[in-house]
Amino acid sequence: MNATNNISTNIKKFRLKMGLSQDKLSKKADITYNTLIKIESGANKNPTIETMSRIAKALDVKVDDLIEKYEG
Repeated sequence: MNATNNISTNIKKFRLKMGLSQDKLSKKADITYNTLIKIESGANKNPTIETMSRIAKALDVKVDDLIEKYEG
């Protein structure tokens, strides 16, 4: 699995673990819903570090947690 797959998979896993919809996470992270959909689906293969930081903060995890292979 490559880093892109890890990012989209990890965001989805952490989001579901917190019981957040994509819409709620996008609002909490202050990014557009469309941006989140593209990242989570793997269509956006290179999200900016700022976007990644906002998502990580909203999910209460580190950016590294979104990039690394998720074992949980």
